[in-house]
Amino acid sequence: MFCTTKPPGSVSPAKRQIKEVKETKITINCVTFPLPGEGPEQQLLKPDEWSYCDYFWTDRKDPQGTTLVTGFEVLLQKQLKGKQLQKEMAEFIHERIKIEEEYAKNLSKLSLSPLAAQEEGTLGEAWTHLKKSLHDEAEVHLKFSNKLHTEVEKPLLTFRGDNFKKDLKKYDHHIADLRKQLASRYASVEKARKALADRQKDLEVKTQQLEIKLSNKTEEDIKKARRKSTQAGDDLMRCVDLYNQTQSKWFEEMVTTSMELEKLEVERIEWIQQHLRQYTTLRHETDMFNQSMVEPVDQLLQNVDPAKDRELWVKENKTGDVRPVDMDI
Repeated sequence: MFCTTKPPGSVSPAKRQIKEVKETKITINCVTFPLPGEGPEQQLLKPDEWSYCDYFWTDRKDPQGTTLVTGFEVLLQKQLKGKQLQKEMAEFIHERIKIEEEYAKNLSKLSLSPLAAQEEGTLGEAWTHLKKSLHDEAEVHLKFSNKLHTEVEKPLLTFRGDNFKKDLKKYDHHIADLRKQLASRYASVEKARKALADRQKDLEVKTQQLEIKLSNKTEEDIKKARRKSTQAGDDLMRCVDLYNQTQSKWFEEMVTTSMELEKLEVERIEWIQQHLRQYTTLRHETDMFNQSMVEPVDQLLQNVDPAKDRELWVKENKTGDVRPVDMDI
């Protein structure tokens, strides 16, 4: 829906002023903008920063193309979407925790397996330590899952609780109320504009009738019509002034509030970044702990000596070292 100003005629200073505004500006959804190429070029409030306060002044249609959505509503939806995505990240970490817990449980169970428990010698020692390392590794992964919960999942879940949506609603209601006030002021301008046009037309008709003597209207009637026309012009100027004051207040609040929302989004991203980096830190720590447990096992495996194992086994299981000889006749 387009709300556009309508120039009312051609003679009075008030009319010339309104006509000039019409030629250089357009009112869309009760907000006044300069026409492309008209007037001094506007400078961004925060150049080179892609700030919210510079790019969300006009309304646009929703994805279905049926309803107009204000730029401020787009910013609010960004905040709500960010909250939802933050929740989904926490759910993802929760699933990661469940995998770690199940993995730790299975490792611990496997470490108690009796498989190959009878292996002997240096290989048997290495095998025993390898199985034990699974239990130690299970403990590391269990600690990892616990830290993921307290240092990553929980902060993601608790960052900006239920009051956050209430705060957003306060922003929404505040800006929406200002926008309603602006629409009301614009309606008053249009009403005053029509009243001025009607008064000017009445004055013009009476003046023409007097000039061609089609009416018995006196000069006093003409003066009265002129006073009413002047009053209507003054009323229009007053309504335009009130409209501009209201739009100025809406503009200032839009800048302030959009900057607050921008700050909130920066804080959200930095908070998530901080705790996802904590995830990678914990992951590196887990890898280092696992590596430290594997190194002794690796050292034992390097020290496996087939000859020594054979010696130990033979000493324990030998049946005799006297060899057979030829039979005598």
